[in-house]
Amino acid sequence: MNQRSQIDTSFLPTADSSPVEWRIEPGFTAYEDALAFMEARAAAIRDGSAAEMVWLVEHPPLYTAGTSARMEDLVDPNRFPVFDAGRGGEYTYHGPGQRVAYVMLDLKRRREDVRAFVAALEAWIIATLARFNVRGERREDRVGVWVVRPDRPPMPDGSPAEDKIAAIGIRLRRWVSFHGIAINVEPELEHFTGIVPCGVTDHGVTSLVDLGLPVTMTDLDIALKTSFETIFGPAETPSGQERKTA
Repeated sequence: MNQRSQIDTSFLPTADSSPVEWRIEPGFTAYEDALAFMEARAAAIRDGSAAEMVWLVEHPPLYTAGTSARMEDLVDPNRFPVFDAGRGGEYTYHGPGQRVAYVMLDLKRRREDVRAFVAALEAWIIATLARFNVRGERREDRVGVWVVRPDRPPMPDGSPAEDKIAAIGIRLRRWVSFHGIAINVEPELEHFTGIVPCGVTDHGVTSLVDLGLPVTMTDLDIALKTSFETIFGPAETPSGQERKTA
């Protein structure tokens, strides 16, 4: 089996497809509301009554449990609300300063290949980070995107220290995706200590601002859209959204 780094990550749609709706939600979105919205939108995409969508949100501080989450990885269960997400993966944190991109795409119009889809999401994040001169890297034994930290002491085995800057967790229903990615712009990194993020104990968590880059959420959103279109095809912002999110 090919490594994810060797997979073709092009997920362009069929020629008759409409542009993906690109929506940026102002303020904070309650997690329960996000779950309900994604469930409804995925069903509408499957029955042909709604366009594909990328939905960019911020959440208030919370923890989510994926289908592989282990109770012992919830270090501080009383710190923030904890939600059963229903996506793949383990525990993760969402909160202010983190951009969550919920990706609702019809893979029947693209490629019916879950492993390649995860690789495409990684490639999207890596291309986005590159626009800020950040080298994001994938790891075959852990999903997500990582940055090497030469400024930190090396690991006990002598390998360089590295931190996670972006997480991925998806779910598919009848080949329509939902959930998606989370990129750390300027979250409170100490909030990650209430869990074992994604079950990984040997590495830390970082953000663009932690790396010394004064990147705003708007800066990231622009880079996300440009990189998305290269891999997944055209995306359009609904009329009126530009003014609300400027």
